[in-house]
Amino acid sequence: MSWWVENGPKIAEGALRIALTLLIAVVVRFLLRRLIDRLTRGSSEKRKPGILRPLRERAPQALGALVSERREQRARTIGSVLKSVVTFVVFGIAFIQVLTELGMNVAPILTSAGILGVAIGFGAQNLVKDFLSGMFMMLEDQYGVGDVVDLGPATGTVESVGLRITTIRDTNGTVWYVRNGEILRVGNSSQGFAIAVVDLPLAYGANLPEASAALSAAVTEAVEEELLAADVIDKPDVLGVEKVTPEGITMRVTVKVRPGRQWAVQRALRAKLMPALDEAGITVKSTT
Repeated sequence: MSWWVENGPKIAEGALRIALTLLIAVVVRFLLRRLIDRLTRGSSEKRKPGILRPLRERAPQALGALVSERREQRARTIGSVLKSVVTFVVFGIAFIQVLTELGMNVAPILTSAGILGVAIGFGAQNLVKDFLSGMFMMLEDQYGVGDVVDLGPATGTVESVGLRITTIRDTNGTVWYVRNGEILRVGNSSQGFAIAVVDLPLAYGANLPEASAALSAAVTEAVEEELLAADVIDKPDVLGVEKVTPEGITMRVTVKVRPGRQWAVQRALRAKLMPALDEAGITVKSTT
């Protein structure tokens, strides 16, 4: 009984401090997570989340509804990482405080934790590399959901971007899972603007000045039609002869278009320019 009278207040005070430390840690973690949630949510589809405002965004408006989806995924991923960091830091500090209250020497524990962290880091170098690469790609907005990209190992439309894996679906429908740490270069066809390139094969006997005039008139008329007007952002150019081969002559027409729309515009222009050459009496190279 005398022992309790002598040590009871100290034990009670220590227990109270430990409980208070844990309570403060829980409250701080809760408040920080709520703050992160607020920063990762936009007030509307057109207003991007607060956490992304200081960061550069390259998402083209031509992606339409995919822009908000891309912003949401980017903000959600960054927010998830921040939440994990907050949880680790807050509870890590609280754990050290509790050990200190229990009278334990935390210096050897911190040293052991550091050695263990280094060992884990060496054993999981690829995982750490993928994680860091994913973080930088998210922060720099190199690409996002809906972009058409060439990552080297795979080319196609981005379906999801994670901290470790980027998922791409190619034109054949195959889904590719590319590790972020293995991506050495990114070719993005969905940023800023794109160029629709149409190559038209002509026979050697074709009158090139007449072909150029016919193409210029036809492409100017085509881009003014409602079907293509929404995608074209600059006047078309008839560049002239692109190459001469033993099989014939190739003339090239280019148009600056909205990002991601170059392939649709190319198909539409090709369908209009070839008949225009036939109507003008220009000899088109046979494809057989």
